Amino acid sequence: MKLTDRVEAARRDGPLHKLDKKAGNGIVSASKAVTDVVLQPSTNASAEPEAQAPTPEPAPIPAPPVDPLAELKERAAQELFGRIGTRLNDPSLSEEQLHTYARAELGSIVSAEQVPLSPEERTRLIAEIGADVLGFGPLEALLDDVAVTEIMVNGHEQIFVERDGRLSRSAARFTSEAQLRRVIERIVSKVGRRIDESSPLVDARLADGSRVNAIIPPLAVDGSSLTIRKFAREPFTVNDLVGFGTLSAEMAQVLDACVKAKLNIIVSGGTGTGKTTLLNVLSAYIPSDERIITIEDAVELQLQQDHVIRLESRPANIEGKGEVTIRDLVRNSLRMRPDRIVIGECRGGESLDMLQAMNTGHEGSISTVHSNSPRDAIARLETLVLMAGMDLPLRAIREQISSAIDVIIQITRLKDGTRRVTHVTEVQGMEGDIVTLQDAFVFDYSAGVDEAGRLLGHAVATGVRPRFADKFRDLGIPLSPSVFQANLVTRSQR
Repeated sequence: MKLTDRVEAARRDGPLHKLDKKAGNGIVSASKAVTDVVLQPSTNASAEPEAQAPTPEPAPIPAPPVDPLAELKERAAQELFGRIGTRLNDPSLSEEQLHTYARAELGSIVSAEQVPLSPEERTRLIAEIGADVLGFGPLEALLDDVAVTEIMVNGHEQIFVERDGRLSRSAARFTSEAQLRRVIERIVSKVGRRIDESSPLVDARLADGSRVNAIIPPLAVDGSSLTIRKFAREPFTVNDLVGFGTLSAEMAQVLDACVKAKLNIIVSGGTGTGKTTLLNVLSAYIPSDERIITIEDAVELQLQQDHVIRLESRPANIEGKGEVTIRDLVRNSLRMRPDRIVIGECRGGESLDMLQAMNTGHEGSISTVHSNSPRDAIARLETLVLMAGMDLPLRAIREQISSAIDVIIQITRLKDGTRRVTHVTEVQGMEGDIVTLQDAFVFDYSAGVDEAGRLLGHAVATGVRPRFADKFRDLGIPLSPSVFQANLVTRSQR
């Protein structure tokens, strides 16, 4: 029914007709009556033959799960802090001794509460309180889950995890911002870092090498944020990466030969593509009789050789003094008689020192850089060298890069979440003012995707034999020439 018809019916049958006869009623009262009648559903079957369907109410937003033992946990945690607070940082106690002592104290605290609990509930309660006081609270279960590769805490009520390259929200949550801050401070204090309002962001690591970044208010507006990139407890091997499809068997043979031939290698890729994992795999090819020096912002590399010196940069103290940068460590490493220098990541002026080291007899060095392609990696290195503050002409920088870098390995995180080596590229030299590159392997995208949306492509040889293959022959490193032969069927499809 039209709006005008409903108003007319209301005037004829409703109370408005009577109101109009009263002198004391004004226009405002009449208008209000019309509005009330129009907005209400009509009950007259003749005036409203078709009943309107009731508007569905919006589904209620589910409330976060309530822990019935939350108050008990908080009281027990505070009591435990009061009893062992002075012993938490006692250097004479090992972690195992501290945990044993804390569990014994927790047992007596829970017993004193006289709360009726089953044996299973009591065990779980003690474990959760112990994780809050001595461990990482609700993150403990996620850190123990081998399927979780990354943990992202967005304030104390939101925890997201990455499994198989996909993000999902976890049911775990912190009880308060204070609990989250305690976990963050516990992580960073174990590696000699600090986080407070004067220094509200920090990079740190866990005992297993997992990378940690934390940022707190006032920089984090909605509450403290914590990001943990987990590392495998057992370092991946080249066979693991071949099994995952990250690289092909032919690529693995070539990279093995490149490391043994002491070629200078740059691993290029974006954030979260697996550069550090690939760097670990490459370092496994280094002979065990060589002296290796690793330089990182936060120690993450898991080298398996015995003769390894690990160096870690240090931020400034609260007075703004005492900072030791990656560049300082690179310079110092040159005086430590290294056979190999492995730099976790070049992100500043240390790139110039690294290039100079590669050009002055320190061959076989390996590092990573953030970029999206081998050509972008060259441009990125040029920019990083300029950050060293040296007034060098661009051609001189490019000559340094072309003579120092032998191979660029590009690793990419594809749209299906998998990580693949998409290029193995040789740096051939200079032609005019341009650094010339030649791909030995590239990723073939022509195979399409399967029903699950996963890419079916794989890396293939381009058919071009790189110049560094002659160095393999001169050094007696066995490598079949067939690894560089292109599949003719694949080439015809591309």
